[in-house]
Amino acid sequence: MSEIPYDRIRGWIDAALPFWAEHGVDHAHGGFLEELSREGEPTEIDFKRIRVICRQVYVFSHAALRGWDRGHALSQFGYDYLVKNAWLGPDRGWARVLSRRGEVLDATPDLYDLAFVLFALAWRFRVTQQREIHDLIEQTLRFIQNKMSAGELGGYWHRMPPEGPRLQNPHMHLLEAILALADATGEHEFVRMARDLVDLFRTRFFDGRTLAEYFSEDLRRLGGDRGRVIEPGHHFEWAWILAHYERLSGDSVLREADALVAFAETHGVDVRTQAVRDQVRDDGFCLTASSRTWPNTERIKAHLALFELAERDPRPAVHGSVMLLLDRYLTPSGSWIDQFDGDGRPIAAAAPASTFYHVFLAFAEVLRLEPRLSRVDAA
Repeated sequence: MSEIPYDRIRGWIDAALPFWAEHGVDHAHGGFLEELSREGEPTEIDFKRIRVICRQVYVFSHAALRGWDRGHALSQFGYDYLVKNAWLGPDRGWARVLSRRGEVLDATPDLYDLAFVLFALAWRFRVTQQREIHDLIEQTLRFIQNKMSAGELGGYWHRMPPEGPRLQNPHMHLLEAILALADATGEHEFVRMARDLVDLFRTRFFDGRTLAEYFSEDLRRLGGDRGRVIEPGHHFEWAWILAHYERLSGDSVLREADALVAFAETHGVDVRTQAVRDQVRDDGFCLTASSRTWPNTERIKAHLALFELAERDPRPAVHGSVMLLLDRYLTPSGSWIDQFDGDGRPIAAAAPASTFYHVFLAFAEVLRLEPRLSRVDAA
């Protein structure tokens, strides 16, 4: 039986939005909290990462577009907080970490955080169409091009000044943000920018079978054990992003998306439980049998992507991951237990707010495609 429980998905979203609107907002200092306890209370964490603020702005913006009446005000609340406290100007970009009270703790330019700033601005722009937001988008993109570009080495530095191995993951989220900007504005320039990042994926990050995480300065895979680490969740996530790119550009990415999903399904999914493992090696050996919430949401999106690209029946995988999330990870109140070990025991003490972006987006994708999926059920 692989019928997708659409009503349970809607029910969980209907509980989660008001839960995080009430418990996830920092009513004392503004913005959104970094995490909540299992009882839904603020933890002792006294900082706020910009990426988390941006992800919550996305969730409430998307919820507003789906018709949730409180979404607009909450996304505006988060946007106002973000601009007031984290925008450092055209020459400095955006802060990376704030204190609980809103002071800048870390002003390091970080590509991952900048990508989520653009993602949040894209969704906020979809809600409002305000010129002020478009101006911030343009200034942020100029900052990334002027301050973060690695030039002839390819791609972008993941932070400034550069430190440690280079990373594919911030580039993935930058591509996700650029595609969101293309959707929000209708401007073809963003499709061109996305094409450059897809070319980087094809020529540097992906070898036709596996997607590495860590790279040298010139974007060659690191040698040794670290260079062999594979995150199945990122395989799934890239597949969905590539499918989004194909819908906007018309450039075929089916071969790459298919290969990404094939490796992750074969080596990254526990066939007993349907849980997506946190890390495997490039030969398929399991490095970390634990499973966080987010890789399971990305499996849902990846199979929906193959459904849109090539009419591949997504229902068995989508059903397996949705049921795993609803029965193991997600609580009826609208929160979650974020990580379980390989034997299904919970190993996370708090619910990170950053996870809401993953769950909400995956469930929204299921509901977006519900009419088409229902026709497959009927057939």
